[in-house]
Amino acid sequence: MKKPLLALLLLGMSAGAASAQVEIGLKLSPSVTHLRADSPTGQNFQSEKSKVSLGGGLVVDYFFGQNYAFSTGLFLTGKGGTIAYLDQTSPTNTALVVRKQKIGLQYLEIPVTVKLFTNDIATDTKLYFQLGGSVGGLIGGRIDGGKRITDPSTGQETEAVKHFIIPDAAALIGAGVEYQLGQNTKVFTGLSYHRGLVNIDKYFDKSRGFQSASLKNDEVALDLGLKF
Repeated sequence: MKKPLLALLLLGMSAGAASAQVEIGLKLSPSVTHLRADSPTGQNFQSEKSKVSLGGGLVVDYFFGQNYAFSTGLFLTGKGGTIAYLDQTSPTNTALVVRKQKIGLQYLEIPVTVKLFTNDIATDTKLYFQLGGSVGGLIGGRIDGGKRITDPSTGQETEAVKHFIIPDAAALIGAGVEYQLGQNTKVFTGLSYHRGLVNIDKYFDKSRGFQSASLKNDEVALDLGLKF
């Protein structure tokens, strides 16, 4: 009895492996990013300017149906933007002044998404829709172009990267077009929106006492890729 069951299990596993298809490729994603800033009215935290960034990395699409794939990979992503806020003029002068910070952050990210493909809308051409999220870890950061910053309101110098927590997460939605160039080669282009879910600030709230200060990443990316 055990041998027929084992044979049936192995047959099912081999059939699943035969029907599954993995496509691996590379992606380049120029993007426009900004920081969603929020705080009580007195601190007037707000997003001031967006930032042009560049990211890219490895794409892995694991098909579990003809038109359905689990899509993941490993990407190096740039994020950030310019924020403005009210702060005291100096350690000895409590008069308020508007300050700005130009923030640049780098993350390693892993997307966890599903891609849905249409049938061919033209010869060897399909539309795809992508939905899911991503998780990432901060690997580098600069404020006003420097790795260290001196806060003019306190006179204290700190590392820029220590102003932010390491983990980040985002919701992801996207759409695009994929074209089959040859038997195993495909190119794709699309747009994706990445909405940050995590407050990445740990300086203004904890070190400066700006209660309920919040910074969240936002990104709109142009996705250009090649799969082999």
